[in-house]
Amino acid sequence: MTALAWLIPVALFLGLLGLAGFLWSLRSGQFDDLEGAAWRALEDEDEPD
Repeated sequence: MTALAWLIPVALFLGLLGLAGFLWSLRSGQFDDLEGAAWRALEDEDEPD
C-alpha cells in the first residue's frame, strides 16, 4: 500500500511531462512538414557532378 503512495504521483508526473513535451513539439512546428522529412530520408546525397 505504501508503494502506491509514491507510484501514483510518479506516474502522474511522468504523464504530465510527456504531455508537456508533446504540446511543446506542436507549438515549435515539429509536425509541420511530415512528407518533406520522408522524402529527404530517401534522397541520395551522393549525386555525381
